[in-house]
Amino acid sequence: MTRRIAFQGELGAYSHQACIESRPEYEPLPCRTFEDAIAAVNEGTAELAMLPVENSTFGRVADIHYLLPGSGLHIIGEAFVRVHINLMGLPGTQIGEITSATSHAMLLGQCRAFLAEHGISRITGADTAGSAQLISEQTDRSRAALASELAAEVYGLDVLARHIEDEGNNTTRFLIMSRKPDMTKRGETGMITTLIFEVRNIPAALYKAMGGFATNGVNMTKLESYMVGGSFTATQFYADIDGHPDDANVRLALDELKYFSSHLQILGTYPADPKRD
Repeated sequence: MTRRIAFQGELGAYSHQACIESRPEYEPLPCRTFEDAIAAVNEGTAELAMLPVENSTFGRVADIHYLLPGSGLHIIGEAFVRVHINLMGLPGTQIGEITSATSHAMLLGQCRAFLAEHGISRITGADTAGSAQLISEQTDRSRAALASELAAEVYGLDVLARHIEDEGNNTTRFLIMSRKPDMTKRGETGMITTLIFEVRNIPAALYKAMGGFATNGVNMTKLESYMVGGSFTATQFYADIDGHPDDANVRLALDELKYFSSHLQILGTYPADPKRD
């Protein structure tokens, strides 16, 4: 039986690349939206979902933070993908023929220097792989796309210039989601626990809730807040911590967090990706 991993976007997207690099034994399943990718796992069409959660240049993927708590899925892994941007055109095209490049607005903004140097104008597309597909379906050799090398391969385009991004460290972090949690301690790179919580409406609640991590020596690698239900007074926090809930120090820290929180939900415990460092 074929096992599938769902992702948002077209074939050739960076999420598709993450699936191939992290779970090559699974067949990638493109989905129109993040919600569709989550539904594919809940309905059994796919076993896993690959969802982007943050980018080193542009920060968090806001939609994902809102979708995760009610998704019914559990984080069982993470994957870091280096976002290399490439200029691609119709087969046989030379870079001097290119006058415009189409891609997602974020990618266009990351290649300003290269595009300006070559006199290439920017045209905003819906997404990266979709832009590559669009270029492959037309005949104007002056038009190009910015996308992954995988997209060029999928849509039969020539890569005219590789790794043209202005910044040399652009990386996207993905979460691998499953219907069932995997709480086993595994891997050789340590464990990460991801959770969300809402603090009680008492003075200094967040300060007190965080105190348990400090006193128990638990490293918190991420803490982000966002409003719940459009309210200016209800704030939910998303956090990543080093360790497993069965670790004595993590257990004590979570007990203290629970005392000062009105809601606490562990979204998953999983091995740290070796690329994290």
